[in-house]
Amino acid sequence: MFFPETSKFSSAMSRLRHLERCVPFKNGYNDFNTFYMQAASGTKGGSSGSPVIDWQGRAVALNAGSKLSSASAFFLPLERVVRSLKFLQEGGYFSTHTWAAVTIPRGTLQMTFLHKGFDETRRLGVQRQTEQLVRNSTPPTETGMLVVDSVVPGGPAHNHLEPGDVLIRMNGEVVTQFLKMETLLDDSVEQKIELQIERGGTPLTVNLLVQDLHSITPDHFLEVSGAVIHPLSYQQARNFRFNCGLVYIAEPGYMLYRAGVPRHSIIKKFAGEGISRLEDLISVLSKLSRGARVPLEYINYKERHQKKSVLVTIDRHEWYAPPQIYKREDSSGLWTAKLALQQESPLLVSGICPIENHAGSCTSEVSPKDYIPEKVIQESTDGVTSMEISGEHVAERPNTRDDSDNGTKKRRLKEDSSEDGNVITDCSLNERREERLDESGSVEDAVLRDYQGAVPVEATSVPERVIEPSLVMFEVHVPSSCMLDGVHSQHFFGTGVIVYHSQTMGLVAVDKNTGAVPVSDVMLSFAAFPIEIPAEVVFLHPFHNFALVAYDPTALGAAAASVVRAAELLPEPALLRGDSVFLVGLSRSLQATSRKSIVTNPSAAVNIGSSDVPRYRATNMEVIELDTDFGSTFSGVLTDERGRVLALWGSFSTQLKYGSSSSEEHQFVRGIPIYKISQLVNRITSGTEGPPRLINGLRRPMPCIRILEVELYPTLLSKARSFGLSDAWIQALVKKDPLRRQVLQVKGCFAGSKAENLLEQGDMILAINKKLVTCFRDIEDACQLLDHSRNDDGKLDLTIVRRGNEIELLVGTDVRDGNGAKRAINWCGGILQEPYPAVRALGFLPEEGHGVYVARWCHGSPAHRHGLFALQWIVEVNGKPTPNLDAFVDVTKAIEHGEFVRVRSVHLNGKPRVLTLKQDLHYWPTWELRFDPETAMWRRKVIKSLDSSVL
Repeated sequence: MFFPETSKFSSAMSRLRHLERCVPFKNGYNDFNTFYMQAASGTKGGSSGSPVIDWQGRAVALNAGSKLSSASAFFLPLERVVRSLKFLQEGGYFSTHTWAAVTIPRGTLQMTFLHKGFDETRRLGVQRQTEQLVRNSTPPTETGMLVVDSVVPGGPAHNHLEPGDVLIRMNGEVVTQFLKMETLLDDSVEQKIELQIERGGTPLTVNLLVQDLHSITPDHFLEVSGAVIHPLSYQQARNFRFNCGLVYIAEPGYMLYRAGVPRHSIIKKFAGEGISRLEDLISVLSKLSRGARVPLEYINYKERHQKKSVLVTIDRHEWYAPPQIYKREDSSGLWTAKLALQQESPLLVSGICPIENHAGSCTSEVSPKDYIPEKVIQESTDGVTSMEISGEHVAERPNTRDDSDNGTKKRRLKEDSSEDGNVITDCSLNERREERLDESGSVEDAVLRDYQGAVPVEATSVPERVIEPSLVMFEVHVPSSCMLDGVHSQHFFGTGVIVYHSQTMGLVAVDKNTGAVPVSDVMLSFAAFPIEIPAEVVFLHPFHNFALVAYDPTALGAAAASVVRAAELLPEPALLRGDSVFLVGLSRSLQATSRKSIVTNPSAAVNIGSSDVPRYRATNMEVIELDTDFGSTFSGVLTDERGRVLALWGSFSTQLKYGSSSSEEHQFVRGIPIYKISQLVNRITSGTEGPPRLINGLRRPMPCIRILEVELYPTLLSKARSFGLSDAWIQALVKKDPLRRQVLQVKGCFAGSKAENLLEQGDMILAINKKLVTCFRDIEDACQLLDHSRNDDGKLDLTIVRRGNEIELLVGTDVRDGNGAKRAINWCGGILQEPYPAVRALGFLPEEGHGVYVARWCHGSPAHRHGLFALQWIVEVNGKPTPNLDAFVDVTKAIEHGEFVRVRSVHLNGKPRVLTLKQDLHYWPTWELRFDPETAMWRRKVIKSLDSSVL
């Protein structure tokens, strides 16, 4: 036998125990109507397909598998393999030395048989004379007969044969062996065949048309938004008991995953049109535009008698290639792709339809006359929780590996409590932030009055009623094709708070454990009015755990816009220990929930360790702790008794590590003081200087943040004395801040920052510009003052203590935007990007070049097969340096399909490595995903691919 993992020949001797074992493997193993040989000893994993030889060296079977529990191996006989080989040998060559397409005749009745012993067939009703006939017509070693096990609906045998029928003859010949039955079927393709059976002792004769097995074996599939959809194959039709040829979802991809459609589902309707063939689905897709939201009806084999309905959102951004049809080319052995839609199809046009509730309509408002009072319907469908709101059906995705932990951020709608974000605005509750949006129509007024009257006000606190119109529920999906910046899941739930609301722009604040990355699809559901609209992440704070998400107020409609409002923020005065606050958030039905709590620690320093894969972690932050809350999955806002927002009650992501190799996702919630969010919103709305960003069709300057890229941690003054801090400094720091009694120490500098080679681990920062420093905000304020000073060198005058010595240093600061990742490249299945802050926070960048970081890799790709995994930099390709993504593209564009590439990489731990991989431009073309500031769209561009015409 040949063991591929060692690449060496190895043999093991065994004895055959059985020559006629029925298929020994269950759970969807697609082999049937054949015997296996059973050996008396097991085989090693990875040896499947190895030859089984007799004592003369002749191959008699192929190793198929083994049972670990019984040390048994199973071998597939070679009779049918030899038949196929003869057809291939007779096929010959083309003049170009490629194989001619060879058709191997295969017949089927879409039914499976089991071999049952004579004692069992007697119990099934076989007559004595029939059994005697069979015994006399077969070798003495024959022990049983073939019995029908299953019949595929819609196949040739459907409504003619049924389980329990015992096969006697085929075309007049007694058949008790699979080999003889398969031979008769293969020789009778597209011909009638006569079957003589006994059903409960009653003889029956049926004539069936033998079907060509190749005609029900898919030779093409549709790929759309990462989903793989094709006609249902005979093998899966047999497993699931569906008709062959139905439109089958082999992989849901991204678009269907967002809607909660599981694998192995059958599409019945799409956008209101019946779907019976793959061409029907393509026809419907050709009429839809980006951003369209259409209903999809499907059934799943686990609940085959219940139809499910979900709302599918067509991708607004170009996360994936346009819909493509892959066709199997038997002459080349490859699958070639072509566009599934015509070039004039709306889906291939660049424009977006923000909200489209049915195919062919593009509207951004919900008419009050179409409004249906909110209702929530939940049903368990293979781990799927469905929620129907305002007449639109939205299904939540089944739990996956990323969603399984109860303590993780992926909040389910089925939880009793959902999470809220914070609201930031400096306007009075009794004043309009900007001009009121237009309202029109007595019908809208009536609907609005009905909705407001339906909100229960009894047993609710004043903060609940005040803040509820400002709260929104987030549902965030991240495409698997571009999971950048170390994001750890594809699906997030949370609650945010509206911090700005005008006619042209709305801003919502939410923790970065919900709005994690800009490469995502965000949907907002408003507590003030039952409507759901898309939104975009427009700002991610480099240090603080919050993001700003923008939405289009015109998408709300006049009725909803009149009740949605921004919250009033109260950044000053800061909270103190013992203060009373109200923790307010949203329930799963979008109703405000609150409780009164006491502040136990208003300035607790966040200390989150590094995760296995670098991702955002809150640093240099002080948070608020309460005596009581609603648990680790409930977020919201902290308000005073008048509903003014004091802090964002946000979620923080971390990993709990057990030993050196195991860890699990965990989250906790703390209060984020509102002052930083308030400052940022004021800068955005006042038109501060900064790089412009297109939001709702208007260019708005987005602020940049000046920061000292150093990770700090507080040390008690009592311990700082042991590190060499003098009594004079201790007394000065205590006098400046008698509550904290701490000094800030350097934990590490960000690689590539201006402070990297100046500050060292363990340095204690005592003063900046001769002003004492005791907390993180002191450093933030000092950095902010640099933006307003005439000194444009951006340096801080730091007084530090290093190993007991007082030192004065001029340390530069860095200016960072809040854009997050703006570009990614997929090369050979590896997802490449520039190193993001979480990577630089580890304090290492390769000297050879650090602009090409491997963030992810795709299963089955050349990167996967050859070991180009994540957490490393590509510094050279074929001996040429790749200091940045542009240089990398220039080098790889010169490499052709099928060429081997030598790659030099450096791991996060600093270890260099050289590997080779074979470039496959047919299945893994090089493409780029880039944020286009001119259209505020993510655009996908193919850099290098293989023209299928050269195959």
